[in-house]
Amino acid sequence: MNIFVGSLPFSIDEADLRESFEAYGTVDSVKIITDKFTGRSKGFGFVEMSNDEEAQKAIDELNGATVEGRTIVVNKSEPKPEGERRSFNNNRSGGGGYGGGNSRGGGDRGRY
Repeated sequence: MNIFVGSLPFSIDEADLRESFEAYGTVDSVKIITDKFTGRSKGFGFVEMSNDEEAQKAIDELNGATVEGRTIVVNKSEPKPEGERRSFNNNRSGGGGYGGGNSRGGGDRGRY
């Protein structure tokens, strides 16, 4: 089962997160999501556990737990339907702003 873990302290690392979940069973993988430019934690991650009963027990007991002063959120991760995924490369509509988005400003100002 893939488990979402949110509201993590920024100081926690994958080894610490793994250790917290291993108290409930075998952990297959742990991934804390980081900013691709700074490398800093985004405050959430995913834990994969192959035994669903162990995973559910971890969810039940860790959801709402306090870790380094923060109340974490732990629940089953459900993938979004394919049509709802965000894409930053497609469907770009240019512009916005005055003058149709011309980066130098002005646009069609005064040409009515």
